[in-house]
Amino acid sequence: MHRNCRPPLLLYSYLTTELLAPFFASVLILYCVFFLVRLIPLLEVVLDLGIGLADFIRLFSYIFPHLLLYVVPMASMTGVIIGFTRLTNDRELLALKACGISLRRMLPPVALLAAGIALLTGWFSVRLIPAGEVAMRQLMYQLAKEKIDKGIKEKKFTEALGEVVIYVDETDHNGAWRGVYVSDMRGRQQPNIIMAQNGRMQADISRMAVTIVLQDGTLHSTSGMDNQTVRFRRYQLRIPLRPPTKIDGDDVTQLSKSSMSQAQLLAEASRPDAQPQDVITFMSEYHHRLAMPVGCLILSLLGLPLGLQAGPGRRAAGIPLGLAFFVLYYMVSTVGQVMAEDRAMPVPVGLWLSNALFAVLTFFVFRRTEQERPVIPEQLTAAGRWLFETALLKPWQWLAARRGRKRQRRTRLAAPASAGLLVHADPDSGVFHLPGCPQHRSTKSSLQFISVNVARKAGFRPCPRCEQEAEKYR
Repeated sequence: MHRNCRPPLLLYSYLTTELLAPFFASVLILYCVFFLVRLIPLLEVVLDLGIGLADFIRLFSYIFPHLLLYVVPMASMTGVIIGFTRLTNDRELLALKACGISLRRMLPPVALLAAGIALLTGWFSVRLIPAGEVAMRQLMYQLAKEKIDKGIKEKKFTEALGEVVIYVDETDHNGAWRGVYVSDMRGRQQPNIIMAQNGRMQADISRMAVTIVLQDGTLHSTSGMDNQTVRFRRYQLRIPLRPPTKIDGDDVTQLSKSSMSQAQLLAEASRPDAQPQDVITFMSEYHHRLAMPVGCLILSLLGLPLGLQAGPGRRAAGIPLGLAFFVLYYMVSTVGQVMAEDRAMPVPVGLWLSNALFAVLTFFVFRRTEQERPVIPEQLTAAGRWLFETALLKPWQWLAARRGRKRQRRTRLAAPASAGLLVHADPDSGVFHLPGCPQHRSTKSSLQFISVNVARKAGFRPCPRCEQEAEKYR
């Protein structure tokens, strides 16, 4: 008795191995597809900032968790479907059932694997993605600052800082400037001209700005007819960085809700002076990060009964059904999030609505598959088939038949002018008939002519019914 209660570890390890192979293959394929879609807008930033291979790898590593947040749930569901589809087609599942192993007995390895993948997705959602957003933001500003450093060359005007133009006469090996000329047009009709003996540029990545420090110089300001000259020992110009950092429409340099931790989101939402819409936005992001891993778990479990829809001699419907359910899940999730942010429903309800609905759906599909019944009930299948035939198939057949009759009528009318359509004639009465005439197929019309003119030359005349039509071919 005790021996029978032990879990079949060999079976569990075998099922896990069968599921992991298609899972990793699906992750690789789906990630390549998602990355290629993301690569085109990413290349614009890479080329504009002159990013090298090492910085590109860093940038890629920061984007990596964000893409996996959507790739892993889809790959997990696909891996389970493909794994059990193969077991079903190879009749291995039938052999397991014949040995008394039920579907529920096969559920634990799938549940453990799905739970592990869901925890990994949760780690991506809660920790890695916000950290990657912050790191990407700092990397972008660092690359922008390096671009400015490279752009400032001796005895050349540099316009890398927008409305601030810099001319440096000489640069030493420590990056210090000698003989500096600066034209500052920010918010002015006429520029401030600054000349200094020495200068240096400092970057403050935490505040996303660069500071130009000038020493021993003069500032020349013009306002209308008035001129002003100011001598200084030390003068600072603070310039916010504005690098080209929009990737696929998202400005990665803006500190947004996606770069905050869970604790920061709760803190921002609980501030006394927070606006109601801001509270909803922060709480929506908070629940979204927690709902995504749970959704990954539910979709993975749903892949088990969908993978059993295949069989010898049957079409494998698990993958298209899985894709349809996956798209439906994200549609419901998006609608719930939008309704929550529009205050049509509470935030927890809107963000967890898709998980609740699909948890019920997964239990329903699992029960019907365990009972070896179709996933979709026969009543719904019959209703869908009747609706399809009534609303689409019959109208389409009626239109096709009507179009065919019109085409056939036009063909019959144009047939006498064609050399390939024959004119039939009665040798006893000397009358010929055109296609479309009731006597055209009569047994008495045993002669055939290639056209109306040939029939007339042979001494035949049209019947009264075809006489008017035959006049067109004289």
